[in-house]
Amino acid sequence: MPKRRRRPHPVLVIAIGAVVVVALTYVLPPFRNYQLATVGAYFCVTAGLTVLTGLNGQLSLGHGALMATGAYTLALTQNKFMNLPFSFAVAILVTTAAGAVIGLAAARLRGPYLAGLTLAVAIVVPSVTSTFDETFNSDQGLSVVLDPPPEAFPMEQWQAWLCWSAALVVVLLLALLVRGRFGRDLRAVRDDETAARLAGINIARTQVLAFVVSAVCAGVAGALFAVLAQSVSPGAFPLTLSLFLIMAIVIGGLGSLFGALWGAVLLVVLPTLSQSVGEQTGSQRLEGNLALIVFGVVLVVVMLAAPGGLASIPSRITRLIRRNR
Repeated sequence: MPKRRRRPHPVLVIAIGAVVVVALTYVLPPFRNYQLATVGAYFCVTAGLTVLTGLNGQLSLGHGALMATGAYTLALTQNKFMNLPFSFAVAILVTTAAGAVIGLAAARLRGPYLAGLTLAVAIVVPSVTSTFDETFNSDQGLSVVLDPPPEAFPMEQWQAWLCWSAALVVVLLLALLVRGRFGRDLRAVRDDETAARLAGINIARTQVLAFVVSAVCAGVAGALFAVLAQSVSPGAFPLTLSLFLIMAIVIGGLGSLFGALWGAVLLVVLPTLSQSVGEQTGSQRLEGNLALIVFGVVLVVVMLAAPGGLASIPSRITRLIRRNR
């Protein structure tokens, strides 16, 4: 029987990732650095969502609304106190509270009822900005006042470092979390709730904690997007964003943090590709819906070629090579 290969420790993987990101920021042009920063921001939310959906089996269609919660909280706090670390902390606390409230309700629901609840959240949260337009400035949104980056670094490079610092910390904490007892509880609840209950696992508490952890990741991502755009508005967090997030983690590989990285890359690459194709065809109507079409086509192709997502391709190739040997 072949020995099972040990996986490298998450700290080592994160350290290598940090070196790669820093090296890329010195060789990429400014626009590519901005895209790299956007990938890092998306990586936060896709990593949290893949833990919730892939490891715990809870389907959420409202993570775009949780991102909006983090973004608006950071904008309001930053404009008042002009302290970015403090603003990030407040955004995380507020999103944690929102995730706990939604998680308590979600723990009592299953399947389409859970999807319906999170879908309602995705619809309600953006409409709040129109209801309280004096605070949130309605559809025009809020600008985010930021101190300029150090003079030695271009803005895009500083943004890439900021987003990837947050992303790598988030992913490291998630990796350490799912390697322990909490990760085993998540998988047990996902696979068989009855067996997990008989094993002494508190089903409701595990599901609520999973939703809270995922909400925190979404809040961090929303706060990073507010810093990247230096503004926040309801149009930046539409319902389609939540759909894109679900498709991204499915294409990347459910339950895999490496798959979450692939999903984050696709969230940046595919809309850009769709926009360029739409501009070349000259159809504005097509350009507005092409991103969703491209995501759908890629989802079908990947599920047919690699049902485990893009993250499963290296292991499939390795098994095929061993089988041929």
